[in-house]
Amino acid sequence: MSGLIHLNQHIMQNESVTLNNGVKMPLLGLGVYAPSHNSEVQQAVEWALEAGCRLIDTASIYGNETEVAAAVQASGLPTTDVFITTKVWNTDQGYDSTLRAFDDSAGKLGRDVVDLYLIHWPVKQHRHDTWRALERLYTEGRVRAIGVSNHYPNHLDELLNQATITPAVNQIELSPYCYRPDVLDYCRSKGIQVEGYAPLVRGKKHDDPRLVAIAEGHQKSTFQVLIRWSMQQGAVTIPKSIHRERIQANFDVFDFELNTDETAMLNTCYDNTRIADDPDTID
Repeated sequence: MSGLIHLNQHIMQNESVTLNNGVKMPLLGLGVYAPSHNSEVQQAVEWALEAGCRLIDTASIYGNETEVAAAVQASGLPTTDVFITTKVWNTDQGYDSTLRAFDDSAGKLGRDVVDLYLIHWPVKQHRHDTWRALERLYTEGRVRAIGVSNHYPNHLDELLNQATITPAVNQIELSPYCYRPDVLDYCRSKGIQVEGYAPLVRGKKHDDPRLVAIAEGHQKSTFQVLIRWSMQQGAVTIPKSIHRERIQANFDVFDFELNTDETAMLNTCYDNTRIADDPDTID
């Protein structure tokens, strides 16, 4: 392993955010949504952990919680050193069914306590009961933090009107091309940590001349610039890859910063390019 990777391990283990309940969460992690490549997920997670990653983001619908657990075990790292997020899927929402879904996920992950449990999408008829179930899991100490995914301010307003615990995290799609400063500002005002997925836009923008110019100036790839932009928004960031070299490159982003002008320019790139659905237009 190169000295650079060793350096990244040292830096990354100290790069974290503190959630609103005091739990520390790594700033950069690995997303493992890979429906066509679940057989390769275990290897990808092992490579990420080798590169210094300590945050793995999975979900019940991804069908790879077992592979994530196997990778953590194979790494030899203490379980407590790896922050694991999973999520309750739409068809499992509701009070009792969410509790059952959590038991299933925790079993596959081989954990009595999961670091972060999220509501995957805001399912209108079950939002309140699903959140009540997450609050129960939290108060019983079965999860260290609870939160939501794909929630915009209208969904959060509704949730906070009923909740007794404020979500610790809101995981949303985030890139310069899907940049919603209103959502980020709302979450900051409520003490909710934003987590950004699909920062690389599945490669759709890798040759954007604006990105290319910034990347050349830093001697980095456009993908590394996108990851750095997301992190500098204050967002926990979870790029996805199943390729070893790309995984290593995705975590080699701690030795440069985007300046104010570069960030401001990227903040103007919004064109609503999305990988997932728009939370404002689905139910």
